[in-house]
Amino acid sequence: MSRPAHRCPGPISRRNVLQAGALGVGGLGLSDLVRLRADAAGRNEPLKDTAVIFVWLPGGPPHMETYDMKPDAPADYRGDFRPIKTNVPGIEVCELLPMHARCADKFTLVRSVHHTFADHGGGHKRFLTGRKPATPTGFVNDAPCVGSIASKLLEKRGNPSGLTNYIVTGNGRVNNVDTFSFGSAYLGVSTHPFAISADPNAEKFEVKNLSLTGGISRGRLDDRVSLLRGMDRLRRNAEGAMDGMDVFNQKALSMITSAKARQAFDLSKESDQLRDRYGRHEWGQRALMARRLVEAGVSWVTVVMENPYVSGIKSPSYGVYNWDSHAVNCHLFNDARIRFPIYDRVITALIEDLYDRGLDKKVLLVVTGEFGRTPRLSNQIGSRTKVTQPGRDHWPRAMSMLLSGGGMRTGQVVGSTNAKGEEPNHRPLTPNDLWATVYRHLGIDYQRISFPDYQGRPMPILPFGEPIRELVL
Repeated sequence: MSRPAHRCPGPISRRNVLQAGALGVGGLGLSDLVRLRADAAGRNEPLKDTAVIFVWLPGGPPHMETYDMKPDAPADYRGDFRPIKTNVPGIEVCELLPMHARCADKFTLVRSVHHTFADHGGGHKRFLTGRKPATPTGFVNDAPCVGSIASKLLEKRGNPSGLTNYIVTGNGRVNNVDTFSFGSAYLGVSTHPFAISADPNAEKFEVKNLSLTGGISRGRLDDRVSLLRGMDRLRRNAEGAMDGMDVFNQKALSMITSAKARQAFDLSKESDQLRDRYGRHEWGQRALMARRLVEAGVSWVTVVMENPYVSGIKSPSYGVYNWDSHAVNCHLFNDARIRFPIYDRVITALIEDLYDRGLDKKVLLVVTGEFGRTPRLSNQIGSRTKVTQPGRDHWPRAMSMLLSGGGMRTGQVVGSTNAKGEEPNHRPLTPNDLWATVYRHLGIDYQRISFPDYQGRPMPILPFGEPIRELVL
């Protein structure tokens, strides 16, 4: 098993690209975005009223400390924590996830997904595109991210709130689509997510360039509109014409001025009790905002949860920024003692909120990282603690994930790994089986739809994979 002697930096940005959330002067970039999306929209999009909340845990959460514990394995495999029973007989989770234990009837654990890309870049690309990447490292996609595919195919649904149908929220790292392999490759920038990196728990939280904040007057707004129209006229003259540009201007303007769009981001509309239930920090309030966005008609919301030390707890020397729990990065168990209770609260609050609001059929929640961690523990000197500490390395041969809602069967475990958590023992699955399940929920015909790649060759949106039968009703 790999035991690197150097600090693994985890997912990092590889290049600067135009991303959908950077709107430019007076909303001009947003007009471009709307125009490009309308140009790209296909002809056979489904019209099901469904949505996805995708919680991304970059770095790779440890499956044997969360959802696939092995209490009978040798000590250098099983780790410090023990499983606890849940409200579903036969399902157990880590003792640090007691809130999971109380609502296990509302989710399914999948324990047998695997692939072969152990690098963060290769793992991100393999997992998020449903394709084997051309290179095993680097974060720039050569195939579209699943969110971009969904965005393109669901465009015709429209949204009366004026919101775009694909939003990603997280810290400033989400502002570059390549940081987490969210790039759209040959689908183009029209299907990039609208990125929101501001802290929704901040007192003066606002979505930059989306709403009229900061005292913008009607006169200033008129100036923006005039500039937008003037620049579009210049572009029409230079590029030779887009007859419907005024329509795009109106859509761009409606997204900037829409009261419904502003309300979707206004967390003050929620009770203090519910906001407290999620947790008054970036993870918690981003998850709550995701629920508000899908309720307002957004089809796909990705929530990136990296750094748990956004909860008011000072980052200790034994902690790690994301889920990349090498021994050189962190003390796996001490980091988990802080990270897991925060994660436990946020994920279960989102699950229960979706059910309480009757969104459990409309919204499919998927919670996962790019791979699992090595079943056998490693011990190394921490780069910050300067003492020997336990950790786990990258392990794509086995991983666990959580799914909830989507009108699917819950209160179950799908698949299993062997006694040491090394590889699937029953029902081996791939990321493609997950995406086939997600596409089915969204009403996307993943077996028949294809898009031309850079060379004009038709590329199916999913080259292989089948819906996970245990989930589908």
